[in-house]
Amino acid sequence: MDGNEAQENQELPPRRDFLKRVLAAAGAGAVLDESVLGQVGTKPFVVPSSNSTIRIQTESDIGTLWPFVEKLSTRAYHPLAYTQPRFGRLDQWKQIVRAKVSDLLHYSPPRWPTKGRTLEKVDRGDYVLERVQFNTSPHFRVPGIVLVPKDAPRRETPAVIALHDHSGFYLWGKEKLVEDENENSVLREFKQRYYAGHSVATDLVRQGFLVVVIDLMYFGERRMILDDDPDDWRERGNDLPVGRVSAYNVRCSQYEALVSRTLMSAGLTWPGLIFWDDSRTVDYLLTRPEVDRSRIGAIGFSLGGIRAGYLGALDDRVKAVVCGGWMTSMPYQLKSDIKFSVGYTMLVPGLHRYLDYPDVLALNAPKPLLVMSGKQDGLFNSEGVSEGYQKLKKSYEKAGFADQLLLREFEAGHVLSEAMQSTAKRFLGDVL
Repeated sequence: MDGNEAQENQELPPRRDFLKRVLAAAGAGAVLDESVLGQVGTKPFVVPSSNSTIRIQTESDIGTLWPFVEKLSTRAYHPLAYTQPRFGRLDQWKQIVRAKVSDLLHYSPPRWPTKGRTLEKVDRGDYVLERVQFNTSPHFRVPGIVLVPKDAPRRETPAVIALHDHSGFYLWGKEKLVEDENENSVLREFKQRYYAGHSVATDLVRQGFLVVVIDLMYFGERRMILDDDPDDWRERGNDLPVGRVSAYNVRCSQYEALVSRTLMSAGLTWPGLIFWDDSRTVDYLLTRPEVDRSRIGAIGFSLGGIRAGYLGALDDRVKAVVCGGWMTSMPYQLKSDIKFSVGYTMLVPGLHRYLDYPDVLALNAPKPLLVMSGKQDGLFNSEGVSEGYQKLKKSYEKAGFADQLLLREFEAGHVLSEAMQSTAKRFLGDVL
């Protein structure tokens, strides 16, 4: 060892020095057993021989990284959960937690006038379909569809914000929830698969609700078009074949990480933008002459369910919420159930250092909240679903509003089944 190398080794921090010695002794191909993780400095550490490989089976989607993530996760403790003993009054807790969630969303533009405009009205017999636009910020003018019952009484009509899902299906957004006899056959098959063939918003307007559905950013009229995209993706015709729809969906799925990284590099988050647009949709509803301001609800499935849950959690003007197809205690998802359940559109950085997902839903208290899931929903760890329900139930009980919480599991997968929709319509009819 020359003088320079000796000086370098003397300046190495302890951890770096340790790793350097371990790697030198173990050889480049060594893989450490899970049993030795976390033992450095507390128990004797045996360095593998130079040619050894210790293989471990983590049963995790992230392989040998899982033990580290498991140690860093907060399965037992979320300091801002309402069930923590230090919290008493519901209103004070909600003020603290809403401020934290809003801070983590990193998106709070000026509250711009909505300036709603109706572009088209279509008489559908028992209701009127309106194609509208309105501002949600100085930067966005959001397209939506409003379904209005015929002869809706002024200031007496209950309203529902219907929030569409993700499902890796990007060409259409609001149209997933609205009936159209001329819709693309691929869209019709999508509704059959996930919504039992129903158009949820149309069913609700026939129940007497005024319903508004907007396009999520990255979906429908707000979908991503690249400079060299072909005309069929730009025009989105009703005759677009399944292969071309699938190709577009695959392309957009592959770009989600880049879009999220770009938004975060610009200083905001994707869910921050989404939840803001959803809340500003309430502002638009309040400009409608038909709407009873004291009777506004929200409903959604999958990502739409998360959107509904957050909308009610962050906006008290929403008086009742239906969250379908998305319930879990987040630590249970981490090992092997993230890849199909948690996407960039719903990932709030740092949130779960403070709150579990059911703790966010608890912000809905004291309003009526219906949460539904499928017992065969393969996107979610079954223990996590049970734990999520129990956490949410404990929060509503502590707040004194257990009778306002309805938790239901159905014999179904990741869908909004016929039985789920019937339960949701009955619930909204009772509470709004």
